[in-house]
Amino acid sequence: MKYRITADGVLETGLSGFDLINFPLLNKGTAFTESERTDFALHGLLPPHVGNLEDQAARRLKALRDFETNFERYAYLRDLQDTNETLFYAVLVRNIEEMMPLVYTPTVGEGCQRFSEIWRKPRGLFLSYPNQHRIREVLRHHRYDAIRAIVVSDGERILGLGDQGAGGLGIPIGKLALYTACAGIHPQQCLPVLLDVGTDNAELLEDPLYVGWRHPRVRGAEYDGFVEAFVSAAIERWPNLLLQWEDFAGINAGRLLERYRNRLCTFNDDIQGTAAVAAGTLLAAITVTGTPLTEQRIALVGAGSAGIGIASLLLTAMKNAGLSEAEALRRFYAIDKDGLLVEGLAGIRPAQEPFVQPHSAIANWELERKDHVSLLDVARNAKPTTLIGVSGQAGAFSEEVVRAMAAAVERPVIFPLSNPTSRAEATPADLLKWTDGRALIGTGSPFAAVKWNGREVPIDQTNNSYIFPGLGLGILSVNARRVTDTMFMAAAECLAELSPARLNKSGRLLPPVSELRSVSFAVARAVARQAINDGVAGQLDEHTVESRIRANVWDPVYLPYRFDPSA
Repeated sequence: MKYRITADGVLETGLSGFDLINFPLLNKGTAFTESERTDFALHGLLPPHVGNLEDQAARRLKALRDFETNFERYAYLRDLQDTNETLFYAVLVRNIEEMMPLVYTPTVGEGCQRFSEIWRKPRGLFLSYPNQHRIREVLRHHRYDAIRAIVVSDGERILGLGDQGAGGLGIPIGKLALYTACAGIHPQQCLPVLLDVGTDNAELLEDPLYVGWRHPRVRGAEYDGFVEAFVSAAIERWPNLLLQWEDFAGINAGRLLERYRNRLCTFNDDIQGTAAVAAGTLLAAITVTGTPLTEQRIALVGAGSAGIGIASLLLTAMKNAGLSEAEALRRFYAIDKDGLLVEGLAGIRPAQEPFVQPHSAIANWELERKDHVSLLDVARNAKPTTLIGVSGQAGAFSEEVVRAMAAAVERPVIFPLSNPTSRAEATPADLLKWTDGRALIGTGSPFAAVKWNGREVPIDQTNNSYIFPGLGLGILSVNARRVTDTMFMAAAECLAELSPARLNKSGRLLPPVSELRSVSFAVARAVARQAINDGVAGQLDEHTVESRIRANVWDPVYLPYRFDPSA
């Protein structure tokens, strides 16, 4: 641990001098007091000015805002996190709306692409295939004693940018930063992990700066054996671990989740977190459109693991609202790279099969091509009320498609959820233009408000950050043993309950990003209660749940220090 906190709120540590200043979680920079500088041998290592957290944050914000590009700001914040974590999180928490696009999507995408350029200090773990025999040895180190949550990626499907190899570690780093900033989970309990099994990105393999293992991706039994070595070692090291899978390719994401979901407390945010935030935002939109969930017709562009995850959760919601499974399934129009999933289409995967439309459903459709059912065909014939995109294909929602949808639906619900911004299926400005301002819009990446008919229309960021930080906080607070599907439904329903549109139909679908901490606490309560109801956590009353959640929230403030070599 290297430190402890006493009952009276004093941090005791035996580190001093350079060792203390170079420990990011304990470094206070110029905010060390005169007496602390004496006790910890810091005189001469720091300038004479004694500052405070507020002054330091103001100084860092000024420097940050003076940079010309967001990538420069991203790199600056990564350096700050590796230098002084309390200050980093103070800046993040107090300016979350400004900072989140810098530490997370969309800037994190470029951060992953250019990860090797800016890598300076260790943060998280690179577990490489050639070193698989050392995984247990690496995890055994005492520096990881406090770990409770891991976000892991293999870097193969980073946002909509594809294979980024070792640069994919930027995603777990960014996700866990939001665990702390949005939900208060202590940074010492969070560990980003990259499973480096090589890369098929030729540019990276040829780049002399690339820091990862220079080898084509390991696949098949060797890949599965490596993942198993990591998971089994992690369970052995931390029996009550929360493990979040992040940005694995579709061929691995769903099957790894199914393989391990009953062995430890684990979830895949791309599949389940995306589903929860999409479902929660759609439930909020329904209060505006007046079209109940049982009458929704949903066109889903991108029928990979994320898309099928969204469809599966919405299917459950429809059944909960009274539809039979057969009735509900016919309300989904899942579109992949080869068009609408329909009977006889080649290459349909098992997870997609429930959402395949029978030929009878499209028998009377007017099609542009008889051998291919396009999104435009779906828009013209099925007249969807909701259009959701997780395709990673910029421009997938064309003007013709959106106008066809808007011609049949008074208030079309349109969610271009692909990240980063450059991969969004459409821009909010275009969607408002093509629907004469009638569309209800949610985007995966942040977009500025759009001016429409003399007013500014705020754009809701329908992003997983509304779900996974609170989900993690709820799970850890009640020591849940597993993550259930109903916990994601509880999170989605909680998010919908928080919608400003419930009180004012002209209001936003989601609370503003600036309120993410309060949103995360509400989601944590809902998830914790559901975990208890599902029997994956011990029986606790409401007061105990609330007090446990509060006890697990860390605030970025400087504590007084006392030197104790035994700490």
